[in-house]
Amino acid sequence: MLSGLLFLVLSVGALAQEAGPATGWTLLDQFDKPYTADADLRVMLIARDMAGSKLVKAALDGRPAGYLEARHAVFVADISRMPGAISSMFAVPAMRDYSYRVLLDREARVANRFDAQAAAVTWLQLEQGKVVATRRFDSADALRQALERDAQ
Repeated sequence: MLSGLLFLVLSVGALAQEAGPATGWTLLDQFDKPYTADADLRVMLIARDMAGSKLVKAALDGRPAGYLEARHAVFVADISRMPGAISSMFAVPAMRDYSYRVLLDREARVANRFDAQAAAVTWLQLEQGKVVATRRFDSADALRQALERDAQ
């Protein structure tokens, strides 16, 4: 009986985590500028590792500055597992050359709220701050097409 109750509590907690608000958090970008997610946010892209980040980079290659913002989208890079020295000396300075904003999740405060997988990009479709759909991309071309088609 106790194990059944524990299972129920954990199941409800897991559902609340995915279905809960996806807004209200603040992260710094690669220029140390804060971004706070609000109800206008429609798409959140999450990369849990370098492979996912490379997919986003390839998908956004050649796109103008402001491309994600025009689609009410943000890119969250979970860099919590990256050694601090590597992050501060190499990775973040390299990101400053990108034409898009990278929100740096240094402590996995945002990425851990959602079921984001390694070696892929997780696309969270939002409405009024709530997750209404989740998609996974392991192809830069497919991600680029989805951004063109579905993030308007």
